[in-house]
Amino acid sequence: MRRRIRIALAAAALLAAGGTGAANLEAGKAKAQEVCQACHGMDGQSAASAEYPKIGGQHKDYLAKALRDYKSGARKNPVMGAMAAPLTVQDIDNVTAYYAKQPGTLASRY
Repeated sequence: MRRRIRIALAAAALLAAGGTGAANLEAGKAKAQEVCQACHGMDGQSAASAEYPKIGGQHKDYLAKALRDYKSGARKNPVMGAMAAPLTVQDIDNVTAYYAKQPGTLASRY
C-alpha cells in the first residue's frame, strides 16, 4: 500500500512540475524566429525597443510561468496574450529553453 502511495505522489509531482521531457532547442529556435524575435530578438536582448523585456539568459522556469500566465489570462497584456495563446505546452518548453540558453547581458554594478 505504501509503495502505491509513493508512486502516486511521484507521478503527481512530475505532473505538477510540467515535465514534458527534454526540450528541443532547435524547435525552440524555430518557434522564437516565428513568434518572438520581432520584439525580443533571436538572442532575447530586445534590440528593437527598450519597451520589450530582455529575456535572453532568463531562468527557464520564470519564462515558462510567464507564458503560461499570459496564455491563461492570469497575466494581462493584450500583445503577449495573443502571442502565447496558440503555443502548446511543448512549444513553451522549447522556446523557454532556447531563450534560457542565450547569454544574458545584465551585469551587477558592484
